[in-house]
Amino acid sequence: QLKLVNPSQYRFEHLVTQMKWRLQEGRGEAVYQIGVEDNGLLVGLSEEEMRASLKTLRRMAEKVGADITVLREREVDYDSDVPRKITEVLVRKVPDNQQFLDLRVAVLGNVDSGKSTLLGVLTQGELDNGRGRARLNLFRHLHEIQSGRTSSISFEILGFNSKGEVVNYSDSRTAEEICESSSKMITFIDLAGHHKYLKTTIFGLTSYCPDFAMLVVSANTGIAGTTREHLGLAMALKVPFFIVISKVDLCSKATVERTVKQLERILKQPGCNKLPLLVNSDDDAVTAAQQFAQSPNITPIFTLSSVSGENLDLLKVFLNILPPLTNSKEQEELMQQLTEFQVDEIYTVPEVGTVVGGTLSSGICREGENLVVGPTDDGKFLRLKVCSIQRNRSACRVLRAGQAATLALGPFDRSLLRKGMVMVSPEMNPTICSVFEAEIVLLFHATTFRKGFQVTVHVGNVRQTAIVEKIHGKDKLRTGEKAVVRFRFIKHPEYLKVGAKLLFREGVTKGIGHVTDLQAITTKENGLEESLGPGQLSF
Repeated sequence: QLKLVNPSQYRFEHLVTQMKWRLQEGRGEAVYQIGVEDNGLLVGLSEEEMRASLKTLRRMAEKVGADITVLREREVDYDSDVPRKITEVLVRKVPDNQQFLDLRVAVLGNVDSGKSTLLGVLTQGELDNGRGRARLNLFRHLHEIQSGRTSSISFEILGFNSKGEVVNYSDSRTAEEICESSSKMITFIDLAGHHKYLKTTIFGLTSYCPDFAMLVVSANTGIAGTTREHLGLAMALKVPFFIVISKVDLCSKATVERTVKQLERILKQPGCNKLPLLVNSDDDAVTAAQQFAQSPNITPIFTLSSVSGENLDLLKVFLNILPPLTNSKEQEELMQQLTEFQVDEIYTVPEVGTVVGGTLSSGICREGENLVVGPTDDGKFLRLKVCSIQRNRSACRVLRAGQAATLALGPFDRSLLRKGMVMVSPEMNPTICSVFEAEIVLLFHATTFRKGFQVTVHVGNVRQTAIVEKIHGKDKLRTGEKAVVRFRFIKHPEYLKVGAKLLFREGVTKGIGHVTDLQAITTKENGLEESLGPGQLSF
């Protein structure tokens, strides 16, 4: 927008309608640049015009129920005697009926790089003492506290209110209060760095479908251990990532620069093809957030310390402005499909019964809805009813596509459930299979990869050992080769979709690919019995 000085009533209404549409497109967020012509020419406004324009913008925002925050101001060299400025303003809607923006960020990095501590500092609002106090609230098991190593996946939430201020546990808030006062939530998925827990980390990356990944690198050790592997995982699953170099208070400037250079070298390699962007000021953070969402090739790099708090604000500014990946139209399309919920975790809660946690990948799920869950070991689907829904620890009536939540199933028998199942609407007639084909690339293998080889396959929330039954057109594969391979699950059939991303591993063997064909086992509706249809693959 160039300027918004005292608009007429008609023009004001028009501007308000435009703002409504923009907020809807950006799922409740929009960034306005004032003092820029429509063709992108930086004209700038004088002090007085700018004040009047911001006043109009504030009036517009009040009308649509939003708040505005000035992100940054810039002076423009324009041939005039008066200094002229451009202002960037974030307009964010105050949330109604619990529909806050939810971004999921997976946290990756080598063991001891300071992942849990950084999350502790961000979500608790207190700096660390250098001996791991900040991360104690994130650990879920006693052995994690004793060894200081994360071995399970834990979730932490950080909120931003409509004015762009951080909402976290600092003012002794509970999780429910954070949800109520935030219009944007960032859920951090804290993953394990240790090599021993790699399968947990892969499960976290494939099943919780994060929007972004944050790779934490320790400034004093540089790129070591599992850092490269985690970087590779994020790239294989096409998760856009940004990098945080932690512990800069421990080492000299030269060491930090060395680590930055090392990272830049790796990011510019032909395999990565990323453009590193080092963030040193608020201005950089705003630019990084906007560019990062538009082109996935840009990788912002932050250098910060969880102990001295240096540059932590830059990361907060970045997270506050980071827009969602999907626009409202794509989400609407997903919501119109049939319900499908991926089961990632199963708990038993006293006086509630069985509870499942996971992500709704399509459709809408309401309280009291009847769904079927499966496949069980013999390929059946069982009926069940959703008793109540919780999202980020606060009750929620309706769950929309792409949101993560926990569903209470009442007295349903827990032993019938396992990770990797799906809950779908009964009319979906889900396809399940034991045998499937996938086009794969072998990333690393010590010798040759051939028929009869057993690997652990990860597809979404499914993880199970499978046997290689046939490699089409070849009898063996070497590192870096591509082929279509037929796999068979060894234990029970699973619900898969054609086109789903696939990762497999076995010791040092690793590969990625996507599912190309399923040999379906059909399930009939009446009483949900089974009949084996003719296979879709020729034997």
